Parts: sequence; C-alpha cells; structure tokens
Amino acid sequence: MAQRTSGTAAAPEDDVPEVRTDAAPAGEGAGEVLSAGLLLTPARPANAFEETVQRLLQSIRLGLIGPGERLPSERELAAMLEVSRDTLREAIASLAEAGWVVSRRGRYGGTFVSDELPTPSPRTSGAGRDPRPGLEDTLALRAVIEVGVARRAAETELAAADRERLWQAYEACRSAPGDQYRMADSRLHLLVAEVLAAPSIIPLVADVRMRVNELLDGIPLLAPNIAHSDEQHRAIVDAILRGSPDDAAAAMAEHIEGTEALLRGFYA
Repeated sequence: MAQRTSGTAAAPEDDVPEVRTDAAPAGEGAGEVLSAGLLLTPARPANAFEETVQRLLQSIRLGLIGPGERLPSERELAAMLEVSRDTLREAIASLAEAGWVVSRRGRYGGTFVSDELPTPSPRTSGAGRDPRPGLEDTLALRAVIEVGVARRAAETELAAADRERLWQAYEACRSAPGDQYRMADSRLHLLVAEVLAAPSIIPLVADVRMRVNELLDGIPLLAPNIAHSDEQHRAIVDAILRGSPDDAAAAMAEHIEGTEALLRGFYA
C-alpha cells in the first residue's frame, strides 16, 4: 500500500479562529468529533433485522465505531434502533460470524468491533459483479448530495463546538495512516452533513459514501491523490468556516471530480 505524504501547512489564524489542531488520530477519541450513534437510528419494522445489520455495519465501516471500540450496550442499541433485543442479538451474531465484531465476557465485557476488520471485497471480485453499470449513477448521486451539503453547511451559523469539530476532523484525516485514511475521510464528509442539524440528510450521505467506498476499495491508495485530497479537504472546511457557500460548493465539486476521474480511470 502506498504511504501517505504529509506537510500541509497550518491554517491561517484569520481563516480558522480559535480551533484546536491537536485532533486525535483516526479511531482514537473519534466520538468527540462525530457521534458513534449518528447512524444508529430506528429501523423500519418490515426489515428490522436487515436494517439493524446495515446500520451497525455502516457505523463500523464508516469509522463511527472504530476497531477495538465497544458498541453501546444491548439495551441502549435496542432503544436507539427501536428493535427487539432478539432482533438485535441476531444481527450482532451475524456480524460476529462474519468477523466484524467480537463478544467479550467479564466485568469489562460487551460487544467490540474487531481489531482487524475483514478485508473488503471489491465489487469487481464479488460474485462476478461489474461496478461499471452503477458507477455513473453513484458519482452523479454523490455530486448532487455532497456539493449541496457543503453549500448549506457554509450558509449555516455554526456553533463554536461544531466549528472545532470540523477542523479536528480535517486534522484527523490529514494525519491518518494509510490503512485508516478512508475511515477518517468518511468521518469528515459525514460531519459536514451532521453539522446541518438536518437528520434526513445524514443517511443519504452515509449511503452514497458506502457506495463510493466500495468502488475505492477496488483501486490502490495512491499517495499523490491522498495529498491532493488533503488540500481539497482543507479548502472545503476553510470555506465552510468562513461562511462562503460558493467557495464551499466549488471546493467540494473539485474534490468530487478528482475522485470521479480516478474511478473512471480504473474502471473504464
């Protein structure tokens, strides 16, 4: 795997006032930046089991609950997801069988995300599926949703805590090692949606992010691309913090276009 490059300059004081830049690395203290329960919303009764698995798996794969971290208690999870404990246990057992979580007994026991997550199975090798038919649909959906989210975030009067969380998420992404980069990247994009305080937006961003990550799992992690993404992430966050909707939308569009070019290059 290619190694990440670093050295992005610190933010100018007039661009990002009064925010800390000592963010914890990806997977450490992430709950302070983005809530682990962000995607653990009520499942629909008709597909309670399937949606419980989906929400738990999204929370793990997008890094809201990192490797080695403990899931909320069974009682808390059942209440958050509005499912029975039997349904929750079946979902957790299925994830444990697939290697995503482990159960530990004792005073400090519970259900924990596995220290080493299963290796993602790119769509190119999954049951012979070809990612190309859905590629343009995924890219178009992402552009519509995330450019709009960035614009709206810049239009929003953000609380000081949310401003700091955005900068911390950017720093965590910039400093993440290669094997944790995509999780940190996902956290940052989800946080841009979360600060809008519009709950209906978050599942849309999470779903499209999962689709994009599945495509990205099928291509190499390229150091020059990661360095470029870091610069673009900074431009996005900086524009949001300055309250510049046009700049935020343009920076997000440029960022997304770079990913689109890379994916088309590998999958065309």
